[in-house]
Amino acid sequence: MHSFHYRDSQLHCEDVDLAQVAQEFGTPLYVYSAGTILDHYQRLDAAIAPLDHLICYAVKANSNRAILKLLADAGASFDIVSGGELFRVLAAGGDPAKCTFAGVGKSHEEIEYALEQRVYSFNVESEAELDDIDQIAASKGTRAPVALRVNPDVDVATHEYISTGKSENKFGIALDHAAAVCERAAKMRNIDIVGVQMHIGSQINETRPFVEAIKKVAPLVLELKSKYGIKFFSVGGGVGIVYESSFVSGSSSWWKEQAPARHQLSIQQYVDAILPPLREVKLRILLEPGRLLVGNAGVLLTRVRYLKQTGRKKFAIVDAGMNDLIRPALYHSYHEIVPVAEPSTSTKRDEMDIVGPVCETGDFFARDRKMPVLREGDLLAIMSAGAYGFVMASNYNSRPLPVEALVRGDKFELIRKRQTWEDLIHDEL
Repeated sequence: MHSFHYRDSQLHCEDVDLAQVAQEFGTPLYVYSAGTILDHYQRLDAAIAPLDHLICYAVKANSNRAILKLLADAGASFDIVSGGELFRVLAAGGDPAKCTFAGVGKSHEEIEYALEQRVYSFNVESEAELDDIDQIAASKGTRAPVALRVNPDVDVATHEYISTGKSENKFGIALDHAAAVCERAAKMRNIDIVGVQMHIGSQINETRPFVEAIKKVAPLVLELKSKYGIKFFSVGGGVGIVYESSFVSGSSSWWKEQAPARHQLSIQQYVDAILPPLREVKLRILLEPGRLLVGNAGVLLTRVRYLKQTGRKKFAIVDAGMNDLIRPALYHSYHEIVPVAEPSTSTKRDEMDIVGPVCETGDFFARDRKMPVLREGDLLAIMSAGAYGFVMASNYNSRPLPVEALVRGDKFELIRKRQTWEDLIHDEL
């Protein structure tokens, strides 16, 4: 699942003591495990090997250039949702011909840039966008490869903000209207119809919605294959990870009561479920994982600044805030939080809120969480923070963005320096 474990009573990432990384770079600090990312990518690649396929990493999950280079060197393709993400992929040595460009609101400039770089395809999400791409391609004297993103209207058990495959969501073209849109696109002089794409949501931990969506869209895929010779069927991403009770150690069990374990859909279970219906379409298959590859590969390290007891509550106030990791505030999501110095099994436990310094009541990482007794200065690790962590960070309260570091075996390196106060006003006039 990941490469974080206690060794000699200290939390390690692979073979690196995280206390050492925090001492070197300070906190708040994101630390990522290269070994975990590559392991997840390679296991997915091996599982889907029976099919002609591309694994297009969803850059929005974690877009640091070092992470993108790691995956590009491993052979990954990329799923991008902005011109800026395409720029990042190119800066990391990625191949634009292995990039699919998604998103409901691509700008004129982004479409031009992607055409100039010759991306693998545009995932078209509306007829208005299709018209725009055709006109821009005509003005540049080229043809644009497009895949129609269809909305299969499949309900999934996930947070409403990350559900994308229902008819009321803003994404894609209604399944029953897609054939007509393709017929219209086929008459455009500057459009090549190359595929069909779908994505039903994120953090999904059962196979049923994936299989249901594939089976609903497959007849359209076969029809477009027959009529227009499309080359691929992209089934999106969305496989969830474990956030609760995800931490494993060989020497202690103090954390086991923190949260009930939740079922995780394994990579092999996911692929075993989708392989049978995908074999029938006999096309290249694109997968677009993001969180699955990097979510459990990262932690956010933070120090306890103050301990505070009110009449009714106990608080541990840490130096990371909602501007560094917004998921708990935005989604009310759970992240396991563990001390970097391993507690003993006999350590007394206190119920407390773990909160940040931002001037918002919503600035919290955990509420009413049972933790071992903490002291000011203690180093904590917020687990499973590799996806939608730094990428959603902000300068709210004029707080500099955190540091990022990457671990490979027994080595670690800085992959993003900490902002300074001067950086905060650098671009202001």
